[in-house]
Amino acid sequence: MSNIRIPHQIDVEGLRSNLRNMNDTELVRFGTAPRYMFSLSANKRRRPREEFLVQVREARAEWRRRHSPPGR
Repeated sequence: MSNIRIPHQIDVEGLRSNLRNMNDTELVRFGTAPRYMFSLSANKRRRPREEFLVQVREARAEWRRRHSPPGR
């Protein structure tokens, strides 16, 4: 699995490039890894950090790009 660190200043284009280079298994792992970071206990009842939201949003977008039927 690729070990990608997301800095506080998010390089979205770099993230997208890394996601494109992952196979499907790596992409699923990468997209589900921050799930804990959305939990209330991890965030002490605060909103999740923006970089985790961006990470999940971009992983989902890459998955849809790969697996959506043509023309959608």
